[in-house]
Amino acid sequence: MKKLLVSIGLILFFTLESNSHVDHYKKYNYLEYELFRNNQLIGYHKYSFLRNNGNLKIENEVNFKITKLGIDLYHYYATGEEYYNNGVFSGFNSKTNQNKKEKYVKIKIDPNDKNLIIDGSSYKGKADKDIIIGTWWNHEIVQKKAQISAVSGRIIEQKVEFIGKEDIKIGDKIYKTLRFNFSSSDPSLSKDKKLNTDIWYEENTFLWVKAAFDKTGYWEYRLKDAK
Repeated sequence: MKKLLVSIGLILFFTLESNSHVDHYKKYNYLEYELFRNNQLIGYHKYSFLRNNGNLKIENEVNFKITKLGIDLYHYYATGEEYYNNGVFSGFNSKTNQNKKEKYVKIKIDPNDKNLIIDGSSYKGKADKDIIIGTWWNHEIVQKKAQISAVSGRIIEQKVEFIGKEDIKIGDKIYKTLRFNFSSSDPSLSKDKKLNTDIWYEENTFLWVKAAFDKTGYWEYRLKDAK
């Protein structure tokens, strides 16, 4: 019975609207998340949605640092741009400074077979057009067998499990959400490369509300603003 309910929940999640997944977010122009490590606020992640005659550009910025006794131990800063044309992914690029180590990704579309051409600091080559950039805001990611690292271009094969419905309280607001777990499907990966992240999407709007994972501490992204 539980598996049946989970299946019904997934079907409803994907079929509430039949248009492009990107169109689910047409009412949003700006999303902002606070980033916590061990329940301490350390930074932010912001998205700006810029629309023009069927073209959509999503600018994102991530900035956080870990300090101890007033000393910066780790600093991370990244910017990226994600492009869609009439709801169809058309490109991505990002630059990341990960504790003074530079990383990048550039993705364009092959005009012949429409597959992805990735030029990244960790991977260069072709990729199937049915995988998605791992920027989390787009709930379509729960349908995919793989995602592309928005930091380095690495292709991450994934398993997605629907955990169930949960009420999530952030500040004074309670969100009715669907919780998913994303894990790496490649058992040979080293621990630091493995994906194991929980993501919560609001049930009726598909809005990304929260993310959490354990990696040298307990990390959470919590929605701060959506407008």
